[in-house]
Amino acid sequence: MGYLLLAGAIAAEVAATTAMKYSDGFSRLGPSLLTLLGYVVSFALLAQTLKTVSVGTAYASWSGVGTAAIATSGVVFLGEGMTVTKAAGIALIIVGVVVLNTGGAH
Repeated sequence: MGYLLLAGAIAAEVAATTAMKYSDGFSRLGPSLLTLLGYVVSFALLAQTLKTVSVGTAYASWSGVGTAAIATSGVVFLGEGMTVTKAAGIALIIVGVVVLNTGGAH
């Protein structure tokens, strides 16, 4: 259940960050409210996640997967450029999250 909540927290964070792009510096009410709502939902779900998932794994997954998803979304939907360096960075983030999740508890 913890990882399902974490997936929801990541999705809400990605939605909030995307809405922030469209808020035009918080000058547009609708996207600004979606940004606020998305981050509130994201943090609430992340807090629930921490009941069953270690803080290091949860936060690294939340921030890493969120970062990789936003970077990819920028390339796919927002016309941002993709370079070899950017692709390598996204790949390293994903590898880091996988390593943290498969490293086992001590």
